[in-house]
Amino acid sequence: MRAGFGLPVEWAAPLAVGACMSTRYGGLSGGPFAGLNLGAHVGDVPADVVGNRATLADALAPARPQWLTQVHGAHVFEASAATLHRQPDADAVWTREPGVACCVLVADCLPVLLACREARAVAAVHAGWRGLSAGVLEATLGCLAVEARCEPEALVAWLGPCIGPRRFEVGEEVVQAFGGGPRFTPQGVRDGRARWLADLVGLARDRLQAAGVRSVAGGAWCTVEDPLRFFSYRRDGVTGRMAAAVWLRG
Repeated sequence: MRAGFGLPVEWAAPLAVGACMSTRYGGLSGGPFAGLNLGAHVGDVPADVVGNRATLADALAPARPQWLTQVHGAHVFEASAATLHRQPDADAVWTREPGVACCVLVADCLPVLLACREARAVAAVHAGWRGLSAGVLEATLGCLAVEARCEPEALVAWLGPCIGPRRFEVGEEVVQAFGGGPRFTPQGVRDGRARWLADLVGLARDRLQAAGVRSVAGGAWCTVEDPLRFFSYRRDGVTGRMAAAVWLRG
């Protein structure tokens, strides 16, 4: 990966694993997408997105990106060199092939990167509250355990920037989706509805640890509170998308 690209990914992955997290710095896009917008579905100028994705591809090289059509669900896709021309409906992607970069797009949802300590496989997960409550992390861990013989205790995880616990105001449907718990702080009633502040990173950490993943790094950045570095849908409505990527080096 090109030195100095995006946000540093500091975790306990082996040297045979590459990883990166883009920010909004750089890029060709203007207006509400200003910077390195990588989302092709948000209304940006298509040629600018193509140029921005070329910048990311240069940072990943010689690995090549596997993109998804993210649907806020729990489907996991296995990527290989033969699938790079496709963009399947999924919210997690994993591979055991060197040179295939598993990529997810975010702008408040939580990106989760996973790597086997023995560099057998890697995965990237788009973990919004819907996917997280539906079990996207557990589904990804299950694929890695069965298909790549990477049990959860043999994995390391990195949590990227997402909407933080001071900004993620939610309604009762979100609290109920997770069965309540200490990751939700009551905020009284707004517009006739009870409201809570939710800790998305904490919810993801809880699920990873419950599944047996012991090495979990990152999770220290709030997309809403840092408009210079991060796109945020909750903050801006119309905005760009960042990418988290992980791959096995050749």
